[in-house]
Amino acid sequence: MRPPARLPAGLESTFGVRAAARAGVNPGRLRRADLESPLRGVRSRGGERPTLLGLCRALAGQLPPDTRFTHTTAAILHGMPVSPSASRGGVHVSVPRGRRASRLQGTVGHHLLFRSTDLMDASGVRTTTPERTWCDLATIVGLEDLVAAGDHLLASGTPRGLLSEVVEGYPGRRGSRLRREALGLLDAGAESPPESIIRVRVILAGLPRPVSNFVVRDRAGRFVARVDLAYPRFRMAIEYEGDHHRSDPQQWARDLARVPHLEDLEMAHDAVRSRRSGRLAEARGGDPPPSARARLVG
Repeated sequence: MRPPARLPAGLESTFGVRAAARAGVNPGRLRRADLESPLRGVRSRGGERPTLLGLCRALAGQLPPDTRFTHTTAAILHGMPVSPSASRGGVHVSVPRGRRASRLQGTVGHHLLFRSTDLMDASGVRTTTPERTWCDLATIVGLEDLVAAGDHLLASGTPRGLLSEVVEGYPGRRGSRLRREALGLLDAGAESPPESIIRVRVILAGLPRPVSNFVVRDRAGRFVARVDLAYPRFRMAIEYEGDHHRSDPQQWARDLARVPHLEDLEMAHDAVRSRRSGRLAEARGGDPPPSARARLVG
């Protein structure tokens, strides 16, 4: 069997069959074994894992021109954190209300009301703005994931007032209560989804709102530590220990070294560990710092 013909240089590593046809590619060439089909109507060169952006660019040519990439797909394109469980299921695409939602294999179709201010192009892909995307997320994710995504937006420079304005003007009632609850819990000081989730759980448990990424100084004003969450008035710090805290020996050593300094300041220190980091600690034969009361979180 002859080797497959070389594809036109203008085709990206992931491309739509319509784009290939316009470039003069024979339909039989698209069925050769060196090409994979991650979605119906889309091909990718064998051995190259397609990126979400590449998939969306290729898929855009297979969909009506007024289709937008939305929900978790848009969130990932905008760099917002999305939990693995929420991102499964397919590429989310939406058309204006009154149109038939996509039934293309590998996509999750929606029909939505859009305002012109809700729409944008990002890296050559038609999508919703980050603020509108966050509002749409409230229809498919829970409170903790929504707060983590909103924290990211604020930390990235989105004005809280703008997000509040988009929430108030959102053209739909579904998820409205969740959006408003999440909006009140957002914190621009959070630096990771686990920090956001821990803060939400602490607040919902009835405790006061903690300060994010609080800088601890000694009595002379010298820097001691920067902790994820703190109650300065009660001299209490809460920190999340992810996998890297236990798998990285230098990070582990730094964690251990600063605990005595916090104890000298009579500051209680709680370490909240992921399940995996707890297993790593056991494998390394390590224990949490002596003053830490470790709890397991999902």
